[in-house]
Amino acid sequence: MNKFIFRTTVLAAVTSAAFTLSSCNDSDDSMMDMSFQRTITVENVVTPKDFVQSGSFQGTGTPPIIMPGQSVSFKFNAGKTQALMFATMYGASKDWFFASQQPGIKLFDSNGNAITGDVSSSVLLWDNGTKDNTSGQAESKPIMQVPNVNASQLMKLNLAYNDVTSEFTLTITNTSAGTANETPFSPGVWAVSNYNGSQLLNNAPFFAPNALSNPEITDIAQMGNISKMMAKLNVNTGIMTGLSPTLVVVYRGDKNPIYELGKNDSGMGLKDIAQFGNVMKLQNSLKSLPNVKGVYIAGNAPVAPGNKVTTNFNADPGDKIAYATMFGFSNDWFYANEQNIDANTKGDLTSKTMLFDSGTGIDQYPGAGNHQALFGGTPQSENKVISKVGTQYPVPAAQNVIKVTVN
Repeated sequence: MNKFIFRTTVLAAVTSAAFTLSSCNDSDDSMMDMSFQRTITVENVVTPKDFVQSGSFQGTGTPPIIMPGQSVSFKFNAGKTQALMFATMYGASKDWFFASQQPGIKLFDSNGNAITGDVSSSVLLWDNGTKDNTSGQAESKPIMQVPNVNASQLMKLNLAYNDVTSEFTLTITNTSAGTANETPFSPGVWAVSNYNGSQLLNNAPFFAPNALSNPEITDIAQMGNISKMMAKLNVNTGIMTGLSPTLVVVYRGDKNPIYELGKNDSGMGLKDIAQFGNVMKLQNSLKSLPNVKGVYIAGNAPVAPGNKVTTNFNADPGDKIAYATMFGFSNDWFYANEQNIDANTKGDLTSKTMLFDSGTGIDQYPGAGNHQALFGGTPQSENKVISKVGTQYPVPAAQNVIKVTVN
């Protein structure tokens, strides 16, 4: 997979001198160095999925088809570079379906502004190539655009956009009444491809033009049955993320110097990590604290799924460690240890790791919010206390995204 890219500063690892404790014996031979060195490893273990969001739409009748004159709407989230793909059967056919060109309906212009209003020109009518258009006999031809039919005269598409949530609403209206191609629309499916910072993970969702069809789109084109496609989408839809370089601090005392749950961001630099993955400001701030004995950085670039970063740290008995890394596909989230951790601890620390909201930027759907650093955006400011990320979005459990170990 290509390296995940979200706006962050490339950071140099901090080198810290070892701290030592000596016995009170005056003899040099009995001097005992009690300091130790450990290695912390942070892995991105999230499973990438093709789609960040997907769903279905249908009419209100029985059966739930969309008749001429009727409309249906659904909501979805997206950022720059992402697109919306949908598909629904042209009901008065053997195997035709409506869909846009790949990778889907364009949602933002070249200046990064959301496209709203009438986008009917984006819809096309496709022949699935699995049935003869006259006899209905089975055939095996590639998917091709239906000639001499203007799909935008049969279907009206209208987009509305909420900039705060980066949420679109698409309204589909059946405008085929009175035309030579009057038809109902079947229930349909939609999806937004995941974006990894450089490309969409699936730039040809649902089908490939000029290639043979697949069972999922065939069921839609021939019968208006979306069951197979929805099953496939459900398996291949999910939130994923890159991680930023990880800041590790060795300190004395009981107060974690990186953050305090239930309190506002201190302004020392946590916001820079949580919003942009930039560890530099917090690194420099922590160095000036009297209870901080060392600050270390694991990695110098975003950490993509399947990758890991490490750093050594030096400590003395009684020291503690804390760490923080950005949930890269968010507006202002970070992973950190929830409990105090003895610096001499070895093993898997993942169970001590939680996802937190820094309270400094308005949240949007992870991996589909236009104000996120992933899309070159800047979060819209808010002023809330640091809290655990809740269940508003279907974010994978921490252990399914990050693994932290010390050896």
